[in-house]
Amino acid sequence: MANKTLVLAEKPYQGRELARVLNCRQKGKGYIEGNNYIVTWALGHLVTLATPDEYDKKYKKWQMEHLPIIPKEFKLVIIPSTRHQFRLISQLMKRQDVKDLIIATDAGREGELVARWIMEKAGWRKETKRLWISSQTDAAVKEGFAKLKSAQEYDNLYAAAKGRSISDWLVGFNISRALTCKYHASLSAGRVQTPTLAIIAGREEEIEKFKPQTYFTLSALFSGFKAQHRPKGDRRLNVLEEAENLQKKCQRERSALVKSAVKSNKRELPPLLFDLTELQREANRIYSFSAKKTLDLTQRLYEEHKLLTYPRTDSKYLSSDLVATIPARLKNLNHSPTYGKIAQALLNQPLRNNKRIFNDEKVSDHYAIIPTEERANYLALTQDERSIYELVVARFLAAFSPDFLYEQLDLTLKIAGEEFTAKGKAIKSLGWRNLLNLDREDEDEEDQEQVLPAIKDGQSIPLQDVQLNRRQTQAPKRYTEATLLSAMENPSRFVEDKNLRSVLQEAKGIGTPATRAEIIERLISANYVERRGKEFFPLSKGRQLLELVPEDLKSPALTAVWEEKLNSIAQGKLSEKAFLKEIIEYTKDLVKTVKTTQGTYRHDNLTGNRCPNCNQFMLEINGKRGKMLVCSDRECGFRQNLSYLSNARCPVCHKKLEVVGEGDKRLYTCSCGFRERFDRFNQELAKKRNQAGRADVIRYQKEQAKREKEESVSAFELAFKKAQKKK
Repeated sequence: MANKTLVLAEKPYQGRELARVLNCRQKGKGYIEGNNYIVTWALGHLVTLATPDEYDKKYKKWQMEHLPIIPKEFKLVIIPSTRHQFRLISQLMKRQDVKDLIIATDAGREGELVARWIMEKAGWRKETKRLWISSQTDAAVKEGFAKLKSAQEYDNLYAAAKGRSISDWLVGFNISRALTCKYHASLSAGRVQTPTLAIIAGREEEIEKFKPQTYFTLSALFSGFKAQHRPKGDRRLNVLEEAENLQKKCQRERSALVKSAVKSNKRELPPLLFDLTELQREANRIYSFSAKKTLDLTQRLYEEHKLLTYPRTDSKYLSSDLVATIPARLKNLNHSPTYGKIAQALLNQPLRNNKRIFNDEKVSDHYAIIPTEERANYLALTQDERSIYELVVARFLAAFSPDFLYEQLDLTLKIAGEEFTAKGKAIKSLGWRNLLNLDREDEDEEDQEQVLPAIKDGQSIPLQDVQLNRRQTQAPKRYTEATLLSAMENPSRFVEDKNLRSVLQEAKGIGTPATRAEIIERLISANYVERRGKEFFPLSKGRQLLELVPEDLKSPALTAVWEEKLNSIAQGKLSEKAFLKEIIEYTKDLVKTVKTTQGTYRHDNLTGNRCPNCNQFMLEINGKRGKMLVCSDRECGFRQNLSYLSNARCPVCHKKLEVVGEGDKRLYTCSCGFRERFDRFNQELAKKRNQAGRADVIRYQKEQAKREKEESVSAFELAFKKAQKKK
């Protein structure tokens, strides 16, 4: 009798948590079973799109005449490394006692794709429902199972996910093969990857072209504060003689006349709650975490510790149905060693409820990242996990805290007919600024606000001195992880067309919060850019790629339009078929452009060695085991090992030795200068292993002395000692 429901989670940990809440206790290999439910899980993607050579064996050889590769129907294949888990899920789906299935993968586009492709490949045809939750707490899981929806409601989301994957396949495989075949180099391009690379390279070009210019400023010094000179017409003082003349003119005066002293009460609202991108920016600014590291830490806090809500969100707002849960979340934060007192204070006052926090119109699939109702066990968190958790807690508490209130004084002074200005701030209530430090390192020293004395219009103030400051214009700063994420989220300034700018703003930039970290890491692993400290530097390979790749593929506007169309598919406004038809035509145009474009690629790692097979020059690369030479002609494929790091230790400095060369000519080498033939050194090692070392001799002598002592003791004494030990 079919009476059980199969629950498909995305990851093992999620599956085990769901099984616990559903009271499933019988553990199997890859699943947990109960009276009413069988909970199993994927290991991320178990099924993916087939590679070109799985459609036709001729595609194993990369040749330009085969392009573009456009299958009539796209095939799904099981990922070999996780085949065992797919087989298990497939067997569970075919069990006679399983009546229906609940998709419990991540609530998002990729999570939907993970489940649907498994179901399609396994041939699932029975009733299907969808669990859609943004938190992994017991309460959220129970509520989610009480409000299950039909899987058909998410068919459009699946169509968007499938459309995204197929379009990436079409463009990615074809453009990468076209570039690689044309220029005999391992090159790749993508709809988000290439525009991101163009942003980094564009900034480097600005820095290289930048020529610093010297200019001068004047600072008037008074008792306890300083004022800055404002040249007429806001022009810069570029001539030293002019600046010195102004300085001398002002220095002749003994006082300054207060032209105006304007006081105004100011109110600064709390910042919005975190979406993933904003959290990644702040974690990079404060802790220097990479975007990927922040995502991984936040995912663990969501999945394993259940302390944060769903992390892969692009919303900074909460839905109105969460209002009732806020007191419980604040109550659990009472135990925070850092923020407990602030959480308690917020509990004792009316809850702040406004559109900057609760706004249903600005919440799509997921709301902002906030703490859950679970109480944190700080001992179970790593230091990095705690840093991210407390970052989210601080922003959450700040959102419900009072405004930052202060009185601002804007001062305008006259000295010898020249205008000087100063800003002052008198804090009335820190409010939410008790929690957050939003000061920026790049704030201009001359624009920093200061504490000003009580001053009135028309007052005369004693002047102490007028300083001359030499300044230089600064080149644009290289992108850091934080500023690059901002550029990816708001790339409209890289587009001239006003209509396309609005499209970019609606599409929320290039990529998604969940994929931006992966894109950045991919640029680094492909040797297109390099991370030095916090900054990104474009490498020669990346710069050359931008010269060779089709122009429109570098545009942020193109990728934003793609995302907008995928969102339209998810909302049922555009068909997947119509979208893919456009992508197929676009792919054909891309390949044609690469074929007809005249360009060259210069290998930075080209050596003077010739390939013994085809006589082409060889490339030196870093392989998994060490350095090696590979033929520059990809079709040839000849490889030769140059060196690798061994486990043998240098007898001089004890570092691991590097093995250089091949066959009988192999050598052990070390950075300290040690060199020895491979065979001879190994023979010496073997001899030493067979010889007793000094430590072995000492150990043997001790054992012998102990044995002789025992033999000299009478049998009666030994028996007596044993009896004493037993007592």
